Amino acid sequence: MNRFHARRAARRKVDTAFAIPPEPRTIGRVARGRQLVDGKFLFSGLLVEEPGRSIWDVAPHRSDIGREIQGCTWLDDLAAIGTEPARALAQSWVFDWITRYGDGRDAGWTPDLTGRRLMRWINHGPFILRRQDEAQRKRFFTSLGQQSLFLARRWHTAPEGLPRLEAQAGAIHAALLLNGMDEHADRPLAAMQRDCDILVDADGAIANRNPEDLLQLFSLLVWTTQSLELTSRAVPDILTGAIDRIAPTLRALRHTDGGLARFHGGGRGPEGRLDAALMASKARPLDKTKRHMGYLRLAFGRTSLLVDAAQPPTGQASANAHASTLALELTSGRRPVIVNCGPGALFGGDWQRASRATPSHSTLGIDGASSSDLQVQLGGAAGTELLAKVPANVTCEFPNGHRQRRVELSHDGYVQTHGMSHGRMLDLSFDGRKLQGEDILAALDEVDKARFDDVLGRSGGEGIAFSLRFHLHPDVAPTFDAARQEIAITLPSGEEWSFHHDQTAKLALAPSVYLENGRLKPRQTQQVVLSGRALSYATSVRWSFTKVRDASDGGRDLLQEDLLDAID
Repeated sequence: MNRFHARRAARRKVDTAFAIPPEPRTIGRVARGRQLVDGKFLFSGLLVEEPGRSIWDVAPHRSDIGREIQGCTWLDDLAAIGTEPARALAQSWVFDWITRYGDGRDAGWTPDLTGRRLMRWINHGPFILRRQDEAQRKRFFTSLGQQSLFLARRWHTAPEGLPRLEAQAGAIHAALLLNGMDEHADRPLAAMQRDCDILVDADGAIANRNPEDLLQLFSLLVWTTQSLELTSRAVPDILTGAIDRIAPTLRALRHTDGGLARFHGGGRGPEGRLDAALMASKARPLDKTKRHMGYLRLAFGRTSLLVDAAQPPTGQASANAHASTLALELTSGRRPVIVNCGPGALFGGDWQRASRATPSHSTLGIDGASSSDLQVQLGGAAGTELLAKVPANVTCEFPNGHRQRRVELSHDGYVQTHGMSHGRMLDLSFDGRKLQGEDILAALDEVDKARFDDVLGRSGGEGIAFSLRFHLHPDVAPTFDAARQEIAITLPSGEEWSFHHDQTAKLALAPSVYLENGRLKPRQTQQVVLSGRALSYATSVRWSFTKVRDASDGGRDLLQEDLLDAID
């Protein structure tokens, strides 16, 4: 039906133009734009280096790459450069799309991709149309009108969730900013309001707990309200209410470097988008005493600490979720220090599955097990794995008298398999220069102790092996001092942190990976590992990260807290 409606719309002779000069609202990446200008195409883990090649010929038989390209988000990257070669490339590829696919052919005519593409074409319209003759301008606006008509008929068929919201936002954006299209704005706007109530709960969270998905949803709502305000239309209270609920949650998921915490399939987000969206939304101050979408944020001085402090998503919402309960990330100024491995989907199925397991996160895990299990979904898409046997009870408490700098957490994800609960105490100093932690494995009642005894007996009395992992960002340089049993961690700015432990477990540096979208392959990095064996009903490991030297050149590593203060 998409093909039918696409070809039907493509036969219409649409006469339109910009009702109001558009402004770019989507933020691109300069480095990515330079790659495109140099003829380097990197999409979904595939690198093609062929200067002069059309973007539409990069990987004609890869549907995943086709979807990525058809959304035209690469226009953001070319516009971020803004040079004449970048403009010429953008113009060439846009008009090449009209020639190849403007008649309704290709799988790119789906509601969500068309919505994404329309927003980019409209946002960057002046960039695309500069120095174009009247014939080319007419081709461009005719295609915009035809795609808008298609979207007006098909936005409601997009899959529920972000894809449908993207289709709705594109339909509203086109209807408001193109002449003669305003009659098509009301129905998707009404549907967007209904979907907001379903997708965003009272605390500004979404079911899959993916921070990057929440940012995308938030950005779509902000862009929609900006389009409404630009055309002097009333902004529905439901949209502003959803924005007001989400903003504090995103604030809580923001590291001091402006990037998002990387949990449950989400990456750091496009550089600058989070701060831009929060500034545009007039975000409310952050409530530091609560969990936001299940995450806890401690921030003092130049340091931010984010912890996954709630039960993982379940059911269909867990299709990309991770077994990351009680995992943490730590950032100092503009430099990530402790990270999680991140989302592996773009690097293939094996990497995706590995990235979801507990060992890919900065937390304690029992060797050979994850705090949540992955199970293949019966009757669903091939290879789809949902989380199962997730922790039933995850606690998060601030002890009295510690003024929100010390937190005590626990989960029971290993009780059914090993009879042990995982407890984690974290204490971030008021100046942000020291993080102290203690991880505990404990059998809490007689039933748990009996199960622990059974597992211990089957191990031949050797104990239950566990590993406490801290994955390091690839830009930091760790040095292991075996004699002193400590690790020095040097940041690119010259800042230095030192890792110590109570020597109840074996300390080592081990290989790790950092899975980052926009890269051809995983980045090699290292992880701090404390390994040991639980031989009794309670086993604990104490550790700390301490900043021992500040940046050698403070001007190279300034905080972005001025942006955050402006939001407050």
